[in-house]
Amino acid sequence: MRAKILFVAALAALGGFAFTPPRALAAADVVVVNGNYAAGTILVRTGERRLYLMLGGGQALRYPVGVGRAGMQWAGTSTIDGKYIEPAWSPPESIRRENPRLPDVIPSGSPHNPMGVAAMTLAGGEYAIHGTNDPASIGHFVSHGCVRMYNADITDLYERVGIGTTVVVTR
Repeated sequence: MRAKILFVAALAALGGFAFTPPRALAAADVVVVNGNYAAGTILVRTGERRLYLMLGGGQALRYPVGVGRAGMQWAGTSTIDGKYIEPAWSPPESIRRENPRLPDVIPSGSPHNPMGVAAMTLAGGEYAIHGTNDPASIGHFVSHGCVRMYNADITDLYERVGIGTTVVVTR
């Protein structure tokens, strides 16, 4: 075992191998996006299961996301109206109807808290862009309408945008 660890360390030192845990870093890529969106706008394309932070000049940071499952998807324009680190979560009534045994509040840090390390709430509804404690859900149709991100990605996005940021959700 010691020889294997030394071999991996030697490869890393030579630059031939990067030993990084999966999803240790934000997964955003810089890509070209068609459409006339102002720099700083968040664009969520639910069909692609991707979130884009527009940089200007047609370029954007692209993040993989989990989005609303069948019958729980939505489209429209909103703004970020709140930003929270390690939020507690109070299930909205629509989710409590589906699972009445949920507690009134799930505290921050709980493995059962679906918000992950950070959340940004959207004006005019019960939706948020948030992290997740279930990274396998990213890239799928899984939520009740919220946009889920890897915890590293929501942390990155959280630092880049502010309250009032425009969010456009398309199918």
